[in-house]
Amino acid sequence: MTQSHLVLAVLWDLDGTLLDSRELHWLAWRESLTGEGFLLSREQFDASFGQRNDATLAAWLGPTADRADFARIAGEKEERYRRLVRKRGVELLPGVEMWLARLAAAGWRQALATSAPRLNVDAILEVLGMASVFAAVVTAEDVMQGKPDPEVFLVAARRLDAPVYRCVVVEDSPAGIEAARRAGMRCIGVGPNCARLRADLTAPSLAALDEEAFDRVLEDPDR
Repeated sequence: MTQSHLVLAVLWDLDGTLLDSRELHWLAWRESLTGEGFLLSREQFDASFGQRNDATLAAWLGPTADRADFARIAGEKEERYRRLVRKRGVELLPGVEMWLARLAAAGWRQALATSAPRLNVDAILEVLGMASVFAAVVTAEDVMQGKPDPEVFLVAARRLDAPVYRCVVVEDSPAGIEAARRAGMRCIGVGPNCARLRADLTAPSLAALDEEAFDRVLEDPDR
């Protein structure tokens, strides 16, 4: 039987945390919504980036929109996005490859916990050649509620057989950090907007973290 109290786990967000796919999402959403007669602004897109598609469309299209169309619009957008991923490729952000390898070597269990659809995640892992890196992958289809609800992180922790107090979440968005806090997990906030994240530790990139960062966040009783 697994001694779960000894498990160390890191739960990774995907978009904006492991890779910068923002521009590809922007292009896919803009093209899809233009076809619906809706001109999406960059400000609207930036404000909703990282949230589930149903919540995003509700915010953009308003209460009078026909929600029966949401699945079709989102599906068209995601198909465009996957085509762009395979055509243009994606790259890991600075420090990601180093930390994935370092944590694996130190015995940490690793999972993806993302609001992205499964087919998108599969396409990204295929392009990057990283399908075997993560012991668990939790996507939009695996949960009922999106971030800031903690469900995605709780499901990932269960799949890793890791107690919440032994999990570190890595996120780039306020909604993701709030989800981690609600799950009772420690969290590291990364990215250019890290100063506004209510995380236990923040840095402009994973490359900026010192080699003890994950252990320190998990073990510091004052955090």
